[in-house]
Amino acid sequence: MAVCTINGQQRQLAAGMNVADLLDEMHLHGRKIAVEKNGEIVPKSQRNCELLQDGDVIEIVAAVGGG
Repeated sequence: MAVCTINGQQRQLAAGMNVADLLDEMHLHGRKIAVEKNGEIVPKSQRNCELLQDGDVIEIVAAVGGG
């Protein structure tokens, strides 16, 4: 298990989880979002190989349209 902070809230995650797994679990996969891990943007192409570890801080921001 890993405990990460996601958008300001602590959450227990399964060991070996990556960013793409987290997005699937949160029903966010396929949406227009930006993911930051420990202050660094995680490119969409790297989400499958960016593993989450105990203590990571994740920020997920969804794009909002409007004018």
